[in-house]
Amino acid sequence: QVQLVESGGGLVQAGGSLRLSCAASGRTFSNYAMGWFRQAPGKEREFVGSITSSGGSTYYPNSVKGRFTISRDYAKSTVYLQMNSLKPEDTAVYYCAARLTNPHIEAREYDYWGQGTQVTVSS
Repeated sequence: QVQLVESGGGLVQAGGSLRLSCAASGRTFSNYAMGWFRQAPGKEREFVGSITSSGGSTYYPNSVKGRFTISRDYAKSTVYLQMNSLKPEDTAVYYCAARLTNPHIEAREYDYWGQGTQVTVSS
């Protein structure tokens, strides 16, 4: 089992920044690829980025590319999502997820999930 706990959400004005954290415990953190997803009310869960288990590769969809950055700290067993130039359409609950192989863009491919953290971007 892997336990994931997100933090760092909040209310920010458009154009601002937030950094989300996802602290992992349980199994060996370095074995897992990590993904970030978000879900707005009435919408499906959306992929916003991933990082390989080694940390050597990241991937982002066009909607956040150039604005969001994922990193991971193995000493702290934590993965981060740095979000810059935030837009009102980025408002959602953000989730981190873990997968015991390569990262994937589909939420159903992930084995473990955090509880989510709310991000609200005001215009």
